[in-house]
Amino acid sequence: MDDRSKTFVLDAEGERALGKSLFNGVWTLMEQDDRTPDDDDRMLNMAHASRYHWGQAPLPATLARGEWLCSRVYAVLGRAEPAQYHGQRMLDICSRDGIRDWDLAFAYEALARASAVAGDAAGARAFTEQALAAAEDIAEDDDRELLLGDLESIPGQPRFW
Repeated sequence: MDDRSKTFVLDAEGERALGKSLFNGVWTLMEQDDRTPDDDDRMLNMAHASRYHWGQAPLPATLARGEWLCSRVYAVLGRAEPAQYHGQRMLDICSRDGIRDWDLAFAYEALARASAVAGDAAGARAFTEQALAAAEDIAEDDDRELLLGDLESIPGQPRFW
């Protein structure tokens, strides 16, 4: 037997740690001003890998956040359809598992951003309104401010709140 047939197995804690590390790496790439096409590919692959590893030791919130990350990366790359798909997956997970607080608000933020990328200004506004309504239930002020800042960064959407 050669090394190619060996399987690498992580326990639940290792899967979650790897998912988190990949998540953070994606943010580093997203904030990079001079990303190359190779960086974009790495960012997208890391987002999906993060979601995959969180799915190997699933907690409903990390599954939702993994979908949000995929949606955000696709939006950053200007790819509306997969951004909408992953945003909807996040909302579905939040609805199915009763997830509220900032995760629910960010599900609407993801769908607002994806709608904006698709050129659907009315959809972007409607989802932003839902995100703002959900923001009222965010327990931590810092989390609410993070959401509001992200809503302000949605492309082509003037602030209306």
